[in-house]
Amino acid sequence: MSRLAGKVAMVTGAGRGIGAAIALAFAREGAAVALAELDIETAQATAARIRQETGAHNVLAVRTDVTQGASVKEAVAETEARLGPVDVLVNNAGINVFCDPLTMTDDDWRRCFAVDLDGVWNGCRAVLPGMVARGRGSIVNIASTHAFKIIPGCFPYPVAKHGVIGLTRALGIEYAPNNVRVNAIAPGYIETQLTLDWWDAQPDPAAARQATLDLQPMKRIGQPHEVAMTAVFLASDEAPFINASCITVDGGRSALYHD
Repeated sequence: MSRLAGKVAMVTGAGRGIGAAIALAFAREGAAVALAELDIETAQATAARIRQETGAHNVLAVRTDVTQGASVKEAVAETEARLGPVDVLVNNAGINVFCDPLTMTDDDWRRCFAVDLDGVWNGCRAVLPGMVARGRGSIVNIASTHAFKIIPGCFPYPVAKHGVIGLTRALGIEYAPNNVRVNAIAPGYIETQLTLDWWDAQPDPAAARQATLDLQPMKRIGQPHEVAMTAVFLASDEAPFINASCITVDGGRSALYHD
């Protein structure tokens, strides 16, 4: 496949889960890919697996702390020195911070926003100057259905994800005249290791899994590659007039009025 042939992509949080699936899908579609990841050993192992599965050579791991603007800029500089100018950025790195609002600590609040919102802005700020100068680029921010649906007990995570949608729309409009598109993807329940770990931590893992599946209109949850293919579409030249938008990937769950 060659839907992304000739493009250079950088994916944050690409060591595992959705980020790894996006990096793999991009490589399969012909892109040169940088896996920007805090856990560099995980990123290196994933990069090696992608090379083996796809035969691609332009796949590299770059240590990146998305909470630090300087670290992200250095990762972009290294990517561009080794692969070329970044055409596509996927801001995927994120963490779950679920607290009771009145007992949450200041550190909990700052940790959530440092990764889930500041991290997205740091990525955008690092690549936008080059994209604007070249007159092209696509940024894909991984939001969440938490960006427009609230689950009690998940504060302040949805607040940060609401911010990601606002950032996506604002930057998409700001840089539309420069042919730089900024969009988001809002995944629902996706079968990542975090989801599996949550089920396993419950008193009855099988029952917890089934309860989650029962909530879904399609009676299953999504797979990382299903989010990845949406990212491929938004990153490709197949979506030239999609900008400042969010595509929901949740099997219809967020459209359901009640269970």
